[in-house]
Amino acid sequence: MIAAFTTTDWILLLVILVLLGLLIFMSLAEMGLSRMTKPKAAAIAERRKRQGAALVDLVEHPERWINPLLLSVNVCQTVQATLTGVVAARAFGAIGVVIGVLLNVIVFFVLAEAVPKTYAVLHADRAALLTARPIRLLVTFAPLRWISQMLIKLTNVIVRGKGLEEGPFVREQEFLGHVDAALEDEVIEEEERDLIESVIEFGDTVAREIMTPLPDMVTIGSKVSVAEAIGVAIEHGFSRLPVIDEEKDDDVVGVAVMKDLVREQRAGRGSDAVLVHARHPRIIPENKSVSKLMREMQTNKFHLAVVADEYGSITGMVTLEDCLEELVGEIVDEYDDHELDIVPLADGGYLIDGSAPVADVNELLAIRLPDEEWDSIGGYVFGTLGRVPTVGEWVDGDGWRFEVVQLEGRRIRKIEVTLSPESGPIGSSDDPGAVPGK
Repeated sequence: MIAAFTTTDWILLLVILVLLGLLIFMSLAEMGLSRMTKPKAAAIAERRKRQGAALVDLVEHPERWINPLLLSVNVCQTVQATLTGVVAARAFGAIGVVIGVLLNVIVFFVLAEAVPKTYAVLHADRAALLTARPIRLLVTFAPLRWISQMLIKLTNVIVRGKGLEEGPFVREQEFLGHVDAALEDEVIEEEERDLIESVIEFGDTVAREIMTPLPDMVTIGSKVSVAEAIGVAIEHGFSRLPVIDEEKDDDVVGVAVMKDLVREQRAGRGSDAVLVHARHPRIIPENKSVSKLMREMQTNKFHLAVVADEYGSITGMVTLEDCLEELVGEIVDEYDDHELDIVPLADGGYLIDGSAPVADVNELLAIRLPDEEWDSIGGYVFGTLGRVPTVGEWVDGDGWRFEVVQLEGRRIRKIEVTLSPESGPIGSSDDPGAVPGK
């Protein structure tokens, strides 16, 4: 039985409706402002001076409005949910609590979350412009700002570490979502979007992922003459060459710089051993961040670093050009003998270089091969087989077959990738159903 509403009940119901309206408005503001970019806000400000000024201010300083707005939403939701439960309980008795919960889950979610945020996604400009001035007025309310700052400081006490000095941080995927939205709205170009993604990924890249492996390095012996070293540098088109100790062919003892060698030859010292005029090598660990390495190269003015594993053995080298390519893509000059890592085949498959990164293959085929243990697709095949493969052996992964078609010693040089037929995970082309080792 439904109890008669009293004056107090009607007042509470009116307060609930007002809170619903505020929640709708704040949801619209939260989504609209979060999808607004600085260039777009500046363009709007040129047409709508008064509203545009508030919009530009909020977009340029998101840390000023995120915390106060989220706190306001939380307070309104809490009060609204409490009052809805009270009114429902007074009107329907014990069952009113269940009715109040259902109203909050269904009605308020649809009206105060789904509808305004969907509208803001579809019409971000209107939503941001409509809410900019009221939201700026809201976040300038001193008590609200103080309370939000105090709660953040309390969070920093509970969660030790970096803390939240300026409020919640935007995660990488959320940020890329905003970038994708800007691309769809033609605010930025495809190339700009790719560059932004490269910058984000740059911070997570380590030297091992971009280095030239030791077997692929062009090196010279420590006893080679300056004149001979110049000849090697000219032949391969390199300005810097690692100098290897002949007695320990995997130990880099110096870096020969072409300018130094030419200067010494012109001075009549072309017959000197190249090690005499080589520079001290910079040795870095495999897991060194590429962003830190690049800053060190800029600060200390060196262009080549030698990479060593945890046991001190040389595994490869990284150049400044390798670091830059992580940001801007492949750089090819007139001396590079450029060969594509991935070549499409007529049957819909691909011929892939064994040194191609697993991440690139995953992106190409829209699959998820594990890249924690292996950096290259050749390493993935080698590791999955568990031994040195022979030409014709293959592994299946994520719906594709990776077949070894060219070997160089124990190293996988070329892999043919085709759609995988129904068969076991590993085998050979001579006996598709066979599992190596059995």
